[in-house]
Amino acid sequence: MTDPTTTDADTPRPLRNARDVAGGRGGLLGAVFSDLRAVDGALYAAVAATPTPTLDRTLRHLSHAADHSKISFAIAAALALAGKRPRKAALVGVGAIAVASASANLLGKRLVRRARPDREAARVTVDRHVKMPTSASFPSGHTASAVAFATAVGVVLPPAAVPLGALASAVGYSRVHTGVHYPGDVAAGAVLGIASAAAALAAAAATPSARTQALLAAARSWPRISVVGTLRR
Repeated sequence: MTDPTTTDADTPRPLRNARDVAGGRGGLLGAVFSDLRAVDGALYAAVAATPTPTLDRTLRHLSHAADHSKISFAIAAALALAGKRPRKAALVGVGAIAVASASANLLGKRLVRRARPDREAARVTVDRHVKMPTSASFPSGHTASAVAFATAVGVVLPPAAVPLGALASAVGYSRVHTGVHYPGDVAAGAVLGIASAAAALAAAAATPSARTQALLAAARSWPRISVVGTLRR
């Protein structure tokens, strides 16, 4: 009798290499990002192709007015004159802008380095044009700052939440409408703005008020005052 022969089907196959598994996951992740970029570009093109002559000038002016958070700072100045609670809201809002601006411009844009949209290729009408920034596109710094300010102020001063939220949304959309950002840049800026507001609110909550600081100082000096008073008796 002859020994039984083994076939390829009977031969145990080695487990998949970890590098192959990682490569498969990386390929899937890359495909997902590719699809998201395609959707992002399609949304940008759809906005560019939609004629809105009535809105073009308004959104262009709004986008320009939001440069360097001028609108938010003007609102903060008005709130600072309106009483104690609005003043606190203004201070927290300005702090949120600082966090959002630094995170977007010093961290996000330098890490991702996404190129700005090709506004001419998308045929964005000239009536919408604002100056194309030279910085990276991702994330939208205008949106991050506007959302950060609106969120922080809205938490401290709830009646201001809806109007400031609507204003921040309009600022974010204006950046797509004028052709300087993809919708994905604006979405990322909004998320960053919310996180920045949370950080500013947490810092404000951790900082004692002036009245609390005065009480703490008095409490610390109380034993010393008591001892001195006893010695003088």
